[in-house]
Amino acid sequence: MRIRALIALSAAAASLAACATADRYDAAGDVHALLTSIRNNDRATFDSLVDHQALKGAIETRLVQEARGSGLKGGWQAAAIALAGPAADVAGEALIRPEVFRAAANYYGYTPDRPIPGRIAIASALRPAGDGRVCAAKKDGPCLLTFTREGGAWRLSGFDAQAVDLRAKR
Repeated sequence: MRIRALIALSAAAASLAACATADRYDAAGDVHALLTSIRNNDRATFDSLVDHQALKGAIETRLVQEARGSGLKGGWQAAAIALAGPAADVAGEALIRPEVFRAAANYYGYTPDRPIPGRIAIASALRPAGDGRVCAAKKDGPCLLTFTREGGAWRLSGFDAQAVDLRAKR
């Protein structure tokens, strides 16, 4: 009885691991295409592989967090929170472009003077992030970019808001 339970548990674990590996490998193709679009400044491909609304939502969330932690008084904090949505829309239009994402690509070592690694190398840098998502991380570092499968393609849907400093430098 114990052996059967152990075999069943092992089979379930292997199945889950295989699924996570398949997701990473599948996502790597679209991540490669995204990196190529960033390098080549291909706005159409970039836009097809980026969930603009999700990224604007992440910017808005970060702006609200900053406003709440700002210590503003006399209704200024409420005003800052109310303006977070429109500010995120403006910031999204200005920041969610291939040329801006070159910094993230450079962080991962995808500089213009080096070829973009193949699908297997990219898949090894992706981690399962739960809920059918994967994230890009450098070795043991934090996840910086998150990808979600939407309509047959993996699209950039999030980023680590703590890694992005949206406050003005003092």
